[in-house]
Amino acid sequence: MTYCVGIKLDAGLVFLSDSRTNAGLDQISTFRKMMVYEKPGDRFMVLLSAGNLSISQSVREILQVEKIDNGSPESPEPPITIWNATSMFDAVRVLGAAVRRVYDQDGPSLKQAGVDFNASMIFGGQIAGEGMRLFLMYSAGNFIEATRETCYFQVGESKYGKPVLDRMITPHTPLDEAAKCALVSMDSTLKSNLSVGLPLDLLVYQADSLQTEQIVCIDEHNPYFAMIRGAWGKKLRQVFESIEDPQWDGQAAAHPLMTASDRYEPMRKITHPGEKII
Repeated sequence: MTYCVGIKLDAGLVFLSDSRTNAGLDQISTFRKMMVYEKPGDRFMVLLSAGNLSISQSVREILQVEKIDNGSPESPEPPITIWNATSMFDAVRVLGAAVRRVYDQDGPSLKQAGVDFNASMIFGGQIAGEGMRLFLMYSAGNFIEATRETCYFQVGESKYGKPVLDRMITPHTPLDEAAKCALVSMDSTLKSNLSVGLPLDLLVYQADSLQTEQIVCIDEHNPYFAMIRGAWGKKLRQVFESIEDPQWDGQAAAHPLMTASDRYEPMRKITHPGEKII
């Protein structure tokens, strides 16, 4: 399995992925799930993938050469690729075409073998002349785009790392703070799910730069991530212990657990002395 997250902010983009794939408890491998497509000064795009590894790898290879028609057959314009697309919307359409091409090639054989066509991807970046955009691609080749209300996407084992993102991430979040939040989200996932594992790939992109040097591979020896893993658990324990325990005496407690209410009443059976129980 895997866990990947992409975050779109006013200040830029943050991408984070793990690298574990497994086909059983005794067959665990490491494969990078982040692919960067960069032409400095012109375009910068990042692809994160989850699901069936053979499908994801095929899509990544085809994406670099995949083309879609640009208008009618009589149009003098060349076919659209990720390298000449004038918008991220056109670029993600090329990605969708690549996913469907792999499905047409491998889908029937996978189905015959009892294997689902399972692949989901996060694709985002910026092309000169327009703003940053972030998309979530589904197995059918269709996609949705991030908005200010929903400014991040996850693929893979998303449930463990989602709560901290929901509480912390807004479009106004600074890039470094968002990167820290993504790493905490990943640490929560690593703690609770063995199918997600190190090393991690972290990339931070500043808006309108059309290139980045802020990309790092994080392993178990990385001092910053080691600090996060230790500090996050310690701080959580401190916050947990600072919250008062449940108090059943409503008159004596500042925040009583039990209060008078006619709406909710436990269902229970009370037996009395001498009552025959059948």
